[in-house]
Amino acid sequence: MTNHKILLSLSKKLIVSCQALEHEPLYGSDIMGRMALAAQQGGASGIRANTREDIVTIKENVQLPVIGIIKRNYPDSSVYITPTIAEIEELVSAGPEIIAMDATNRLRPGSLTLEKLIGQIKDRYPGQMLMADVSTTEEAIEAEKLGFDVVSSTLVGYTKETGGKKIYDDDYAILKQMLQHVHIPVFAEGNIYTPEAAKRCLELGCYAVVVGGAITRPQQITRRFVEGISF
Repeated sequence: MTNHKILLSLSKKLIVSCQALEHEPLYGSDIMGRMALAAQQGGASGIRANTREDIVTIKENVQLPVIGIIKRNYPDSSVYITPTIAEIEELVSAGPEIIAMDATNRLRPGSLTLEKLIGQIKDRYPGQMLMADVSTTEEAIEAEKLGFDVVSSTLVGYTKETGGKKIYDDDYAILKQMLQHVHIPVFAEGNIYTPEAAKRCLELGCYAVVVGGAITRPQQITRRFVEGISF
């Protein structure tokens, strides 16, 4: 399937983020593979996944486009999502249709700029589709200039520029700004807890919507219910 057809298959659709970190009860590639299968059976059109191992297993279980990331900490950078060319190489070997990476204005490990890292990726893997996980409209604009195929609101609220903000604040004001200023597809992601919220993002003009914890993290779902019934 061509990159264009892959994006078309995600247009106005739901992408389910199937991720579990080591300290979480559902951690494990086998579990994430089955979680992705459940998402596919429920009607999801794509999967977002973390680690090479999870992506390989998920692709064995479902026939959906996969957005791949690797979350990895480095001591000299706060960038966490696919921070270096090493993670890109691991991901390419797993074959995700799209690779997502932090596209904020923060320096990568080794004081590498986003521009230089993108240059490395484009040189080595010119056909690989890339998603920019951003926190601000300015970052989204820069990501488009650098050649990203897709931009996502993943990091709204997770940077010093957006600390405490949610994408749904002021009727999704930040999504509206991004949609006004970039021409590549804008994916809505982050704190989308209900079908109504997901639909609102699409109504505003988002290309697709990514939902994770509200579907695939039972501990978060349970916590919301517990808090909701507390007197």
